[in-house]
Amino acid sequence: MAFFNSAVGVLQTLVIALGAGLGIWGVVNLMEGYGNDNPGAKSQGMKQLMAGGGVALIGTTLVPLLAGLF
Repeated sequence: MAFFNSAVGVLQTLVIALGAGLGIWGVVNLMEGYGNDNPGAKSQGMKQLMAGGGVALIGTTLVPLLAGLF
């Protein structure tokens, strides 16, 4: 059981890191879009930023609930 709980902790860390990376990538695209006055890059950056926030939110709220399954 301790192995499963530690695996959930590792999974939570990985999901949050993935979300943070996606969010940072979105911020870079957003800044690039504003710098070059490119509406396509601004749109893509905003989508990536919001997706990264959503993935990080899932990592902080839903993944810890896996520990209570067993």
